[in-house]
Amino acid sequence: MATTAMKLNGTIYTTVMNLPYSLASKIRVSVLLVLILTFVSSSSGENTYEDNAYEFLKREYSLTKPYQGLGSSSSSHWEFMGNTMIMPEHIRLTPDLQSRQGAVWSRIPCYLRDWELRVQFKIHGEGKKNLNGDGLAIWLTKERMQIGQVFGNANLFTGLGVFVDTYPNDVKQIERTFPFISAMVGNGSVEYEHDRDGRSTDLGGCTAHVRNVEYDTFLLIRYMKNRLTVMTDTEGKHEWKDCLDMPGVRLPQGYHFGLSSATGDLSDNHDVISLKLYELTVERSPEEEEEQQEITLPSVDYRADPDVYVEDEGRSIITVFFLFIVSVVALVVVIVVIIFLYNRYKENRRKRFY
Repeated sequence: MATTAMKLNGTIYTTVMNLPYSLASKIRVSVLLVLILTFVSSSSGENTYEDNAYEFLKREYSLTKPYQGLGSSSSSHWEFMGNTMIMPEHIRLTPDLQSRQGAVWSRIPCYLRDWELRVQFKIHGEGKKNLNGDGLAIWLTKERMQIGQVFGNANLFTGLGVFVDTYPNDVKQIERTFPFISAMVGNGSVEYEHDRDGRSTDLGGCTAHVRNVEYDTFLLIRYMKNRLTVMTDTEGKHEWKDCLDMPGVRLPQGYHFGLSSATGDLSDNHDVISLKLYELTVERSPEEEEEQQEITLPSVDYRADPDVYVEDEGRSIITVFFLFIVSVVALVVVIVVIIFLYNRYKENRRKRFY
């Protein structure tokens, strides 16, 4: 039986030439469909969960070049304040000058239950290491367009703050290497401790070398089923790296997204290149739907009451002091026992000698 080999897309297919014309046509059509399906499946099979989220890009909550939705007119989706400058390639929240503050805020409150935010940013300046500051913050809060001491925003905020902190204010701390990325959930009555870099109120975080690098730096913030996840792409490898994963985070709907930055005696350029928000499709049970609707104040399950957290920290100090006292007493008792046994030993030796 005569056959002819045909090579398509790296694969050799054999068509039967002496079959009836109708059957040969069906075979050719089938082969073509198989090729199309193979191509589609191979291209889509490489997508991750995050890539599929691109189908749900929410443009009204996003900022991309040429930043046409940013301005002072009432029709704009975003507005800016302070020393913010709109440039063709980026939005400069603060220049590399002392005592500057800037911010951009969404005019439209966000009512998405599950979302993912991707921020491309750049922090750079003339200052040497540890002689630069202060960093930038990404917000989802009830309040908006307020100037304050927390990376250019108000200290008492209601909602979520994710901080890219480039300068250690607490010079005595040694457990963190800066720049450091952290997150905090505020209920409007708990202050961010600027002098301690927010360590008493944050949910954790990670070190990320984001300053004066040649490649693009990205930050991903995902809120899905009351779980907050923060990931980074700051090494130029085009892959996400875990930074923070915290369950039991409860954020109400109707808050505003924003970005802010500030410089003090030390400075840097803080540039935002893009901000993209994606809606995530998540199945929920009726109980989860009811629970979500009952959230009216931001909180975290493991320390829903910040005052309790402060008291826990105080008790831990008392516990350490108590353990120290017990250790000293135990050491004294051990020394006394050793001296007593040694004296007994010497006395017994004298009795044997005589």
